[in-house]
Formats: sequence, structure tokens, C-alpha cells
Amino acid sequence: MRAVYEIRPPAWGETLAILQSVSLPEGPEVVRARVVEVDGERVTIDFPALDDETSAEQLLAACIAGEWADRGDFESCRLMEVEWPEGLPGPAFPAQPGVSVGAIVKPALGLSPAEAGAVATQLAAGGAVLVKDDELQRSSPDRVRAIHASIPEHALYAANVTGTDAEAIVEAGARALMVNAFLAGLGSITRLREYGLPIFVHRVGSAFLRRGGPVSVSARVLAELTRLLGADYVQVGSFSPRTFDSDDEVREQIAAARPATAVIGGGVGSENAREQLERAGARDGVMLLLGSAAYAHPSGVRAGVAAAVEAID
Repeated sequence: MRAVYEIRPPAWGETLAILQSVSLPEGPEVVRARVVEVDGERVTIDFPALDDETSAEQLLAACIAGEWADRGDFESCRLMEVEWPEGLPGPAFPAQPGVSVGAIVKPALGLSPAEAGAVATQLAAGGAVLVKDDELQRSSPDRVRAIHASIPEHALYAANVTGTDAEAIVEAGARALMVNAFLAGLGSITRLREYGLPIFVHRVGSAFLRRGGPVSVSARVLAELTRLLGADYVQVGSFSPRTFDSDDEVREQIAAARPATAVIGGGVGSENAREQLERAGARDGVMLLLGSAAYAHPSGVRAGVAAAVEAID
């Protein structure tokens, strides 16, 4: 496994290599990480101990969110790229060709299962092929049953299992699962794969890694790892002022998400749906995720979803 960091001063890369492998300079040579290239502030480090590693927690501790981020003896360090080890599972349900539309059940909190089912009916009728709960709303078995009774079988409902009993959600008939993996732990993605259902990974919490000032991680690295750990739907931000991503960062994440579905979300509605795809420069394996913007349509949320579907046809 090999990682590229932007480090100031670049000489601190030697400290990082020792710290994130053997801790002591005289540690075992066979597992000691080594600086193999320095190009200005870009420092490439090999991690031989991680060559066959498939544990999300171990990869995070050694490479992404390890003790190096706690140190005070460097000016800045940003993880830019990773050559991941073989054996990570990847998505179980690769993206379908073309572009699709998904939608979020709103309001985020406060709906009874029956009310959530009524909203889901409108979203699916407008053309959403995936309906999901907001990241704030933990799903319940009653909610799963109510929403599934309200949408056609070809439409997926991604129940939010973050912080709740996933097994009970699955037993209630869930056909897809959603997790706030950067809050629950990225290892939760791999554990959820045991249920054999499509997994939607929300990116809430990842901004603290990406926007950490002198200590941060690139969008590409986080999107790649999300997909490699088993996400079938990878949320990638949007080409909207609602999210902090630059256009290049969104495109970088879309590419990193393949062959999973890259989900463009955040301020996406019928008025900018076509623009989102044009700026993405991609249609295959892309989903536009509609949130509050769809509910602002003057003819109601069903019309808001339908207008977005029409805009991208």
C-alpha cells in the first residue's frame, strides 16, 4: 500500500513513516513504512504492513486518521492519494447505465410511519427510483413497512440504520440500507454487506476530515475508500453553492465512486438538474438526489421530482 501526502516541511514525511508503522526508528524493517519519493511538498510513503490489510479500522488508524494528525511538529499535512491493498470488497450492486433520480423523505424529523409512507408515494410517483430517509432520521421497522407498502417494488427505500438495530430493519423487509458511515465508523459499511442489500453511504461527517485546515484528507481518497469498503451508492456533493466542494472535487469523487453509483446531492432540484450533469461531464452511473428543492415546487413534491426527471431526459 502506498500513499501520497502534501507535507510542510516535506522532511517530516520520515517522521510520519516511522510514527504510522513501527513507532521507533529501530523497529522491524519488514513492516516499517518508508518514504520512497519526494517531489516538492508531495511525499510518497510505502506501508508494507498494510499490503494485505482489509480492515477499515486498521487502514484508518495507520494511513488516514492516525496519530500523525495529532502531532504539533509540522505545519501542514494532507493525504492526497492512496494505492489501496487488494482484497477490499467493493460494491455488491454496481451502478446501472445512465442517470437516475433519487429523493429524500422530508421533513427530516417529525413524520409518523404513515406520513412518511404518504410522502414516499409522491416521490416514487414522480419518478424517483430510490427513496431514502434523511441522515437525521433513524428508521424503524414500522417506517420500513409503511414506506414499502407505499412504493412500487422496483423502487428502493434506503432505511437509515445508523445507531439503530439493522437486523430489525432487515427483518421488517428492507430492500436497501443507508448509513452515516463517517459517524458510525467506516467499518460499518463492510458489516452491513452481510445482509446482502444495496448500501447507500451518506457522507455526513466527512467534511471534518476534508476541511481540517492544516490536517486534512482529499475528496478522492474518502470516496474511493467508501466504495472499496462496500458502498453501492456513494454521495459526492454537488455543483451547487449548498456544498463546499469545488467542481473538480465533485468530478474527482464521481470518478472515484465507479463502479458504484455516484450520488450528486445538496441543493439539487429541477431548476439545476441538467446543469448538474453538464458540469459533471458524466451520465452513466450517476444519480441526482433531490432534497428540499423538490418540495419547493409550486405544484408539490411529486411534480418537483417529475420536473427533475424530465429535465435530464
